[in-house]
Amino acid sequence: MKFIKRLVPNIYIGLILLFLYLPIAILIVYSFNSVPKSFIWGGFTIRNYTNLFSGSDGGELLEALLTTLKIATIASVVSTIFGVISCLGIAYMNKKMQGAVMSLTYIPNVMPELVIGIAFMLLFSFLGVQKGQFTLICAHIAFCVPFAILSINPKIKQLDKNLSEAAMDLGATQLQTLRLVIIPEIMPGILSALMLTFTMSVDDYLISNFNVDSSTQTLPMKIYSMAKFGVNPKMNALTTILFVVVLALLILSNLSSFKDAKNKKK
Repeated sequence: MKFIKRLVPNIYIGLILLFLYLPIAILIVYSFNSVPKSFIWGGFTIRNYTNLFSGSDGGELLEALLTTLKIATIASVVSTIFGVISCLGIAYMNKKMQGAVMSLTYIPNVMPELVIGIAFMLLFSFLGVQKGQFTLICAHIAFCVPFAILSINPKIKQLDKNLSEAAMDLGATQLQTLRLVIIPEIMPGILSALMLTFTMSVDDYLISNFNVDSSTQTLPMKIYSMAKFGVNPKMNALTTILFVVVLALLILSNLSSFKDAKNKKK
């Protein structure tokens, strides 16, 4: 009976992992398929990866990727800075105000992206702002700030206020206390916020679709337009590269956390 009780949860977890990662595995396998735009396996080739950097489709994909990475980098950095400032401000409020403000910041997290995209489109139209990369970056920043607060706020709550008070008693200014005491203590939350907001910005389609003109295309918009005409092997190759990069970053992050925990134990 004990063996069965242990086996059933393991099978359940295995089925969930299979359901989650089997599509990604199929995507990676077919990125090496020699038969273009087909689900029939025709042999192994790396031509899809070499073609990614040549031809009109490949050039447009790379241009969309660079645009997406630029927008995501700016949006993640700015939203994380706003998140740090917001969390520090919330920490010095009374408990009732903290609850009210945090409830307001949670609303965009559960709100459909469609609503946010249309709302910003109407706002920019009302202000007479020409849609482009600037409006897209502003919309992404506003979209990402609540997620940055969600990642940083727990670390602010875990922060020992005696550390900052002791630093100022020893002669440190408020800026030095922030830079040398508070920021290092909440750095794991800041890094989590950067990674989360960067991923949210790269992955976004709806907000981007409503708040940018036809001259600018992000990677999700470009992939969606290409998917209308069937399976593109260059699209498989590019998404495989993105998956491998993200997986490598996660492994490095986990190894760093493991080393830090090991050093603290020592």
